[in-house]
Amino acid sequence: MKLITCSGGLFLSKSTKRFLFLLRDKGKTAGTWGFVGGKKEPIDLTPYDTLTREINEEVGKTPVIKKVIPLEQYVSNDQHFSYNTYVLLIDNEFIPQLNNEHSGYAWCSYEGFPKPLHQGVKSSLNNKYIKDKLEIILTLI
Repeated sequence: MKLITCSGGLFLSKSTKRFLFLLRDKGKTAGTWGFVGGKKEPIDLTPYDTLTREINEEVGKTPVIKKVIPLEQYVSNDQHFSYNTYVLLIDNEFIPQLNNEHSGYAWCSYEGFPKPLHQGVKSSLNNKYIKDKLEIILTLI
C-alpha cells in the first residue's frame, strides 16, 4: 500500500498571539475547523513544499512567514499515513482569501480554539507534548 503524506500549517500571529483556523466546507470533514494543509502530490518534493502549495491554494497571499517551527510528525499505526504539522510564525494577522474548500476562518487564542475541531487537529491539540510545545512557543515570541 502506498504511503499517503500530508502537511498542515498553524499560522501564529506574533502581535496577537492568536492562531488561524479554517472552517472546512467539503467532504466528510465539512463543518469542522482545521489548519491550512493537504495531501502531497507527485510534484511536491518535501512535506514543506506540499504545505507551501496548500497555503497558496487555500488562503492566497500571506504575510512573510518569519519562522517555520516543526510541531509534529504523526504516523499511523499501520505506517500508511503521515501528517507533518508546522507552526508558521508571522508578524500580524491577515484576512485569508479562501478557496472553495473553506467557508470561514477564525483567529483564536490558545485558550479559545473553535469547535468542532477536525478529529486529527483535535487529537494533536489535546496531546500533552504538543500543548507543552505550543505554550513554549507562545512564551518565547
